[in-house]
Amino acid sequence: MFKIERPATAIQTNLAAIFVSMELSRSTWLITSLLPGNGEKMSKHPIAAGDITGLFALFSKLRERSRAKTGQTYPIITIQEAGLDGFWIHRALMKEGIESHVVDAASIATPRRRRRVKTDRVDGEVLLRVLLAFKRGEPRVCSMVLAISHEEEDRRRIGRERKALMVERVGHVNRIKGLLLSQGITDYEPLHKDRRQRLEDLRTGDGHALPRHMKAQISRELDRLELVMEQIKAVEGEREALIAAQNTDKTKPSPVTMLLGIKGLGAEFANILWAEGLFRHFDNRRQVAAYAGLAPTPWQSGSIDREQGVSKAGNPRLRTTLIQLSWLWLQHQPDSALAKWYKARVEHNGGRMKKPTIVALARKLLVALWKYVTSGVVIEGAIMKKV
Repeated sequence: MFKIERPATAIQTNLAAIFVSMELSRSTWLITSLLPGNGEKMSKHPIAAGDITGLFALFSKLRERSRAKTGQTYPIITIQEAGLDGFWIHRALMKEGIESHVVDAASIATPRRRRRVKTDRVDGEVLLRVLLAFKRGEPRVCSMVLAISHEEEDRRRIGRERKALMVERVGHVNRIKGLLLSQGITDYEPLHKDRRQRLEDLRTGDGHALPRHMKAQISRELDRLELVMEQIKAVEGEREALIAAQNTDKTKPSPVTMLLGIKGLGAEFANILWAEGLFRHFDNRRQVAAYAGLAPTPWQSGSIDREQGVSKAGNPRLRTTLIQLSWLWLQHQPDSALAKWYKARVEHNGGRMKKPTIVALARKLLVALWKYVTSGVVIEGAIMKKV
């Protein structure tokens, strides 16, 4: 028995570009580079986080070093993970004529049979190898994130801020109700307009006035609650102004206006559907479903063939909105083809599996809305609002 010695798999060194990976953190950026004519050696260069001038200076040094070794000038191709830095670095690189890629870190394959080493140096090398494989055209090596414009990114702020404010409002309301419940009071609604007057008239379950310090605490909670409510109104005003600004072309309605024309879709749903997903270009319905994380994930191996459910790899805000909209769709559009499909599917399952079926309805509804805003294909049986 003898061991066959296999040569180590070498990185392709006949490259027509300088490949660079950027491992970004809040304190340091670790830049890993691979130059033509430099063999398989990867070079690592730490720079201060946010130092975009130092990054461009480093790129100039890499170009000079490559020119000294090969006598030619090569373009630079970079890769970075999508994260807290957003797309500003990507935009700065593209503005300087540098080819930049932003990768979804969760799409990069990692070894699973043991604990893996994770450091910035190792991650930088992995990113660089992923970039090389991607540029060679290897399929399913990773998923690159499609960067969006400043305007498209800023438009998302309205829906996301309103969502955060609504969560904060619920927290204040629940906190006030919890405090009052400890005193036997269950009929107080902090969102009613007479909340201040009602607070003065409250009596505990044993007939006493509300304790002084608790009353002061609830009063301060109401101060914060009212501030949040004012901010929600301001955000909703910005949302209405944004929707109105999109109706500049009188001959053709904007996509958001088209969505608002469907019964059951309000301003918040329409704005989120458009700002979080439908503004993008998709080639087919599979891409639409995959972007929302509603694509199926089959598991097939030999005689095993089962469905694991949706991937959840897409935009979580869009996916959550579609699930909520699907439940409302059954109420407001009961005679539509999609609602009838859902009811028939549930009846076929004996009234069971309503939640998995509503997820399937959400996928179908998203595809139908995409066809509607892009091609004007009206959803079969859908009721439109009266103008």
